[in-house]
Amino acid sequence: MAKTASALHILVDNEQKAKDILQQLQQGADFQQLAKKHSTCPSKRDGGNLGEFRQGDMVPAFDKAVFSCELLKPFGPVKTQFGYHIIKVLYRN
Repeated sequence: MAKTASALHILVDNEQKAKDILQQLQQGADFQQLAKKHSTCPSKRDGGNLGEFRQGDMVPAFDKAVFSCELLKPFGPVKTQFGYHIIKVLYRN
């Protein structure tokens, strides 16, 4: 059976901006607020929430990060063809 996960993400167009956002998160900033303010993904309307998805549904670099990083801890930046992601995995099954 395929593994599933639920995650939030913030997508930006450059690595430095992603690093700046990650630093803000590490200092206690609210993930969903920053997603609404900075993300270029349509998911920003929902605080970056991607909902539940299966392993293999996302592009390889994103997928690998989601299924290997620490739960509930902002992770990144992860570079894909879409830009730079900061990811927060809510759960994995």
